[in-house]
Amino acid sequence: MVNIVTLLKSLVQTLMKFNGVEPKKVEIEPGTVMNFWAPAKPKTEETQKPNVVLVHGFGLDGILTWMFQVLALRSHYSVYVPDLLFFGDSITAAGNRSPRFQADCLVTGLRKLGVERCVVMGLSYGGMIGFKMAELYPDLVESMVVCGSVEALTESLSNRRLKRLGFRRWSECLMPTTVEGVKEMFRVGTHWLPPWIPNWIFKDYLEVMFSHRKEREELLEALVIRDEDFTPYHYHQVSKEGTDGYNLELLSCPLSSPNLFLFPFCGRGCICYGAMVTRFLTWKWHRT
Repeated sequence: MVNIVTLLKSLVQTLMKFNGVEPKKVEIEPGTVMNFWAPAKPKTEETQKPNVVLVHGFGLDGILTWMFQVLALRSHYSVYVPDLLFFGDSITAAGNRSPRFQADCLVTGLRKLGVERCVVMGLSYGGMIGFKMAELYPDLVESMVVCGSVEALTESLSNRRLKRLGFRRWSECLMPTTVEGVKEMFRVGTHWLPPWIPNWIFKDYLEVMFSHRKEREELLEALVIRDEDFTPYHYHQVSKEGTDGYNLELLSCPLSSPNLFLFPFCGRGCICYGAMVTRFLTWKWHRT
């Protein structure tokens, strides 16, 4: 029987290529290759568009997370969707598992693709990588849109969240080994999990989406830092704790680099906040 997730990935990849977005493997350093879904045509002075970088979370690879947003944004923006290391087709022989290393590799890849300035949208784990990019490379990151994420996962914050969710460590939540574990991960990470989804879909997801299990567990371990090692970075921040009736014209912060547009809730799903991303980016570029 065909794995439905494998079939979906194949269909999505074909759809992206049909819409002018193709995978490009970039060698970051010897032994480290990062895959980007990027515009098929090279940039020219006549076709310059603002750059948008969409960084996925821990549950899916890049293009499966952002497929709807790519289709919505590609006409007016040059959209870049990386697979973070140990997701999709990105891999490294290096032993570094820190968010900084992910950010360094991502920035190196973007620059090799010709990206000089960009807006970064990060979901969950991808938001933390985006924060690190903005902190270390303010010349590259012009603005950020962050959903369901924090600037850094400190020990105290991690312990509180794990206790509230009922897990001992993050790998129990984000690297499940059973169908019931996959369902629980989606219950935690989505606003509502339809009860009618059959178990075989979760089984197919479990079989396909958890490659490099050891390395991903190491990524999660490296994500938690000591409270005393965290120093908040200054951002021009605009936040909203909900989405209903949100009026983007209320935003009035200066667009100096980097600005942060924050949706500090979790579990709404990619489809829901896709419209917000599109509206924000359209607003931002029309205001500049």
